[in-house]
Amino acid sequence: MPKCSGLRPVGAATRGTTNPNRLRRMDRWITATHAAALRRAAAPVAVDLGYGAAPWTAVELLARLRAIRPDTEVVGVEIDPARVAAAVPYVRDGLAFVHGGFEVPVPGGRRPVLIRAANVLRQYAEAEVATVWDRLRARLAPGGLLVEGTCDEIGRRHVWVAIGPEGPRTVTFAARLGSLDRPSDLAERLPKALIHRNVPGEAVHAFLTEFDRAWAAAAPFASLGARQRWIRAVGALRAGGWPVADGPARWRQGEVTVAWDALAPVHA
Repeated sequence: MPKCSGLRPVGAATRGTTNPNRLRRMDRWITATHAAALRRAAAPVAVDLGYGAAPWTAVELLARLRAIRPDTEVVGVEIDPARVAAAVPYVRDGLAFVHGGFEVPVPGGRRPVLIRAANVLRQYAEAEVATVWDRLRARLAPGGLLVEGTCDEIGRRHVWVAIGPEGPRTVTFAARLGSLDRPSDLAERLPKALIHRNVPGEAVHAFLTEFDRAWAAAAPFASLGARQRWIRAVGALRAGGWPVADGPARWRQGEVTVAWDALAPVHA
């Protein structure tokens, strides 16, 4: 097992729940939107932070990023040393596993072009989120990206925040559309920074309420499939003034990305 620096890792162990292909929606979005930064990087390294009891998500991340940049390296970081030991059989060219936490101890002190932190902050208090984000984004390489969010056990519903070195940029909602009765079903997967803000008076609650209205208004398109209904509903959100940051090509994937400032907590 790779040795740690001798410093105590920052953070606490997660439940470790994971499944193959669980993060496919997040990874699809990353590879679509962050490809240019990967290609520009001199020697790109990405981090799968808190990969859990089995290293499948790190293995998958390597394959997906190498489809864009063949020399990309991935480092799986886990605070539970037993999970690092269990991942040793999966070590291969470009894939390593280390013991650590929010300090992100990438070998050689390298700064990652991507940190993916999925289902890591659910157990933390909302007041702790900003400090964790600050610590993680300080580790990013220039042009790097932190993606932090939550999904269900098999990856059908997922919400994440994209955070650059300067701070949070966007929030993305992604789903297998056949699993939704209405867009607000995604509220249970809001990241820790927003999940307690889905109440009247908060921006994310207003957004999901309006999304449900747009979804209901788009019901006539359901005969053409859930995808067409979603596209119409998201188009209505944009027409209504919500700062949707993507376009129909992403909407067709069951996604919508909104500027962070439009959904950020109103009441501190």
